Amino acid sequence: MNLGVQDKVAIVTGGAKGIGSAIVKSFFEEGAVVAILDRNPAIAKSFIEELDAKEDRVFCIPTELTDEAACKKSIAETKQRAGKIDYLIHNAGTNDGVGLDSSPDDFFNSLKKNLFHVFTLTHFALKDLVRNKGAIINIGSKVAETGQGGTSGYAASKGAMNSLTREWALDLAERGVRVNAVIPAEVMTPMYQRWLDTLENPQKTLASIEENIPLGKRMTTDREIADAVVFLASPRSSHTTGQIFYPDGGYAHLDRSYGKIHLD
Repeated sequence: MNLGVQDKVAIVTGGAKGIGSAIVKSFFEEGAVVAILDRNPAIAKSFIEELDAKEDRVFCIPTELTDEAACKKSIAETKQRAGKIDYLIHNAGTNDGVGLDSSPDDFFNSLKKNLFHVFTLTHFALKDLVRNKGAIINIGSKVAETGQGGTSGYAASKGAMNSLTREWALDLAERGVRVNAVIPAEVMTPMYQRWLDTLENPQKTLASIEENIPLGKRMTTDREIADAVVFLASPRSSHTTGQIFYPDGGYAHLDRSYGKIHLD
């Protein structure tokens, strides 16, 4: 499908692996230029080689996202290498297990890892996004909707990203910049599979998780998340802003007990 993003320039944070790499691949296949901001340049290099992408089409800028100066430098380098910025995809983040038993410093550092760079990069990219009538896509998490337990820092960060999605959508509407969020739930990635493999009975656990996903009783694929992101960034979504999308098979909002309880 031609989504109209040919030669548009997208920044994807944490784009070297997992959902981030799927987003990069989807943009690349639609003809966009992609800058990966990631602190793992070796992993990014290997991924780019797998894509067989020329370095002027997909490239990595090594970036420590907790460092304001590094964020500013990476935005400037993207503009220098690609000429402009059309889309900013805030994908980087980690569920670091910082809960109520953690220290206040741990909580602050979790916010710094998961949230602060979302504002920082947007601040430094804003002039280009406005100039090009661009789009921002925030990649959230179901924990902001459902809770999880033991993950206060990550939940607070992702909840804040949902709030910023609507705040920025309103703030930037008159300047022509659209802002939306995509919320993954249970997505099969190599990292997810590695977690399953640490369990005593991975297949039983996976079956139990899939049983709670109403549509199809299966995990969401990373490509399904990525394609939603590219569609929302594209001109095909030109009148969509301030929306929070859940491509999760109904996991976050539908009654997961449906079909399990039989009433006589």
